[in-house]
Amino acid sequence: MTDEFTRTERIEYTRRQDAAYQEGEEAVDRLAAALACAGVALPSLRNDGPVGGHGFVHLGGCNAALAGRLAEVIAAGARVLHEQPG
Repeated sequence: MTDEFTRTERIEYTRRQDAAYQEGEEAVDRLAAALACAGVALPSLRNDGPVGGHGFVHLGGCNAALAGRLAEVIAAGARVLHEQPG
């Protein structure tokens, strides 16, 4: 038994990987824009390429002050979401 892909399988695999990479790029852009609206920037935020056929976003590390600010922003957003009539 061979583990090699046929040409058609390679093309489909490449398409799925490209779509997953693009998904990651778009997620990074959306997250960076949302964080910027709150005055927050994650210095290591980046697309880390497709993992398991899905986009994968690397959030990276940050200092304690930034982590605290990020927690405040998330908590405030969560409160607003819970206050909205559903």
